[in-house]
Amino acid sequence: MSGRPEILFPLFAKLSVLDGIGDKTAKNFEQLHIEKPADLLFTLPQSGIDRGRKNSIKEAILPGIVTVEIEVGPHYPPRSKGRPYHVHVTDAETDFRLVFFHARGDYLKKQLPEGSRRVVSGKVEVFDGLAQMVHPDHMLPADRSDEIPAFEPVYPLTHGVTQKLITKAAKSALARAVPLDEWIDPSQKAAAEWPDWLDAVTNAHQPRSLKDMSYGTPARGRLAYDELFAHQLTLALARQSQRAKTGIASVATGALQSKVLAGLPYRPTSAQQRAITEISADMAAPKKMNRLLQGDVGSGKTLVAFQSLMVAVEAGGQGVLMAPTEILARQHIESLLPLAEDAGVVMALLTGRDKGAERAKKLAALAEGDIQVLVGTHAVFQKDVAFKNLRLAVVDEQHRFGVRQRLELGSKGEAVDVLVMTATPIPRSLALAQYGDMDVSVLDEKPPGRKPITTVTVSTNRLDEVIGKLKGAIAEGSQAYWVCPLVEESEVSDKIAAEQRFKSLRAAFGEGEVGLVHGQMPPAEKDAAMARFVEGTTKVLVATTVIEVGVNVPNATIMVIERAEGFGLAQLHQLRGRVGRGEGESTCLLMFQDPLSETAKRRLQVLRDTEDGFKISEEDLAIRGAGDVIGTAQSGLPRFRIADLERQAALMEVAQSDARSLLTQDPTLTSHRGKAARVLLWLMEQDKAIRLISIG
Repeated sequence: MSGRPEILFPLFAKLSVLDGIGDKTAKNFEQLHIEKPADLLFTLPQSGIDRGRKNSIKEAILPGIVTVEIEVGPHYPPRSKGRPYHVHVTDAETDFRLVFFHARGDYLKKQLPEGSRRVVSGKVEVFDGLAQMVHPDHMLPADRSDEIPAFEPVYPLTHGVTQKLITKAAKSALARAVPLDEWIDPSQKAAAEWPDWLDAVTNAHQPRSLKDMSYGTPARGRLAYDELFAHQLTLALARQSQRAKTGIASVATGALQSKVLAGLPYRPTSAQQRAITEISADMAAPKKMNRLLQGDVGSGKTLVAFQSLMVAVEAGGQGVLMAPTEILARQHIESLLPLAEDAGVVMALLTGRDKGAERAKKLAALAEGDIQVLVGTHAVFQKDVAFKNLRLAVVDEQHRFGVRQRLELGSKGEAVDVLVMTATPIPRSLALAQYGDMDVSVLDEKPPGRKPITTVTVSTNRLDEVIGKLKGAIAEGSQAYWVCPLVEESEVSDKIAAEQRFKSLRAAFGEGEVGLVHGQMPPAEKDAAMARFVEGTTKVLVATTVIEVGVNVPNATIMVIERAEGFGLAQLHQLRGRVGRGEGESTCLLMFQDPLSETAKRRLQVLRDTEDGFKISEEDLAIRGAGDVIGTAQSGLPRFRIADLERQAALMEVAQSDARSLLTQDPTLTSHRGKAARVLLWLMEQDKAIRLISIG
């Protein structure tokens, strides 16, 4: 598969080959992410205008768009500069006027000679008792009136791109498209009643009514599916190429795992046992593992990860656990060291702080195989870190990590199994969009002994009352987080808000009782402030959202979130999960500012009603949409032009199973349908997939 198939060349030409577009206008189209004819094909109309013919403007609901045949009457040029130009006209039942600003009289006299018949279409409004159409969208001689579509599609616009221009360009792009061989499974296509690709594109650009523009129409459904299928095919190819790499079979003996279990004060949940079984089976196979461990706050992912690391050690190898920050890496080692000691396993921590002789000693022990499990930050990625026999890499908190980093990590040991943990419950459709290349284990139960968290909403007017209650709780030995509002989207203003709250709480509680962390602090200061809170030196920690991931302070039983209505549901759920980790009863106070919008009310209500992160994430997706739930910027989520992940979640599942089954039957995509699928990958610019096939 050397290059783009010739059949697609016309769609990948310069945009200026299209009617009405020169080099300058092509520049304007770039703001709509349109750089070639193919991009325009996948930019569908967003709405439409009914321009069906009426006898008279009297038949229309005004103000509104009307298309009507008129007889042109007298012209009234403006009496003074800056006044409009009027043309008096009559339809079958009444008269009205056409109004033009900054008009050239000679041009209008030519276009609308008195006594001629014209068809005009535009918005009619009543102004001072007189009906008027300001700047008609269409003015044509009566015999050319069929050039005005009965239903006119409306495209997204940007500076320098008019409706007329984009409509003309889209027509011209459609004319360059040709029929393509079918890549969709025939039974799937028949069941969904989808048209062929070219018919689908044509129909989507030529809707006859607003109904033709909904997600459920066969044309749009098919095009959305094509997009999801191309994406899932890319992920399935990545998965296939990962699995094709011979892994090392790491077969568990159970010797170390049983020692760990014996030391636990509780039995693992059935979800934990199921995940450990799935992971052990993957590791025992001679293929590389690429698995996602998805679990809600407090579902016990760490134990599952640790038992997986024990499999690596039982099989005579080493394991590494990578955390996104030094604090989390330290926390992992603190919580896991007792388990490692029970099992008699040597475990060490490597962070950016290790320098000189100390670091050299650790690296030597690692290369010798004396350190069996290494915990660290991305410092474990550095060139000089060499393992004797690395079998398993566990990555904590996936969303800091794209597909690219997953592949990089896999290259440390030749055939390292990879397990990624995420504490962000993600709705199924998004999990498939982001992690379709991985197999997924889900922890959907809470371990025994986890106490429910009481969630209360309270208005910001009652701030003094909240501070009073907090004083009481702290006097009894509790600790509290105080999360400051998100301001404007800038870390600098977040920092100012946090510093102000810090000062006011310090005045209320006393000098050494209150700590502060925010995103603008140097890491060492942040670590020190967190450490003082973990030790219990400071009783209240004022923070921006930097605390949301993973930090464990069992004694912290109160979480105050100021202006909670400004946060996303998943984020609030993550923050709430920082408390309820110890013996004490825990409370989360969501402070809101009146008046609340309906959406904000619904959001806070969901949090009061449930602690199930998966339920919350589905609700979050329904409220906010896909880009926001994961935060598109760092999400690695593809930009879909047509597919809508909220409304078409079910299509994503079909696309995934279809992509995987096509590759099972035809791993090299050389069958008739496989070749068609290659064309789809080129059409959708899935370069990564194309590289994977050409290597494969």
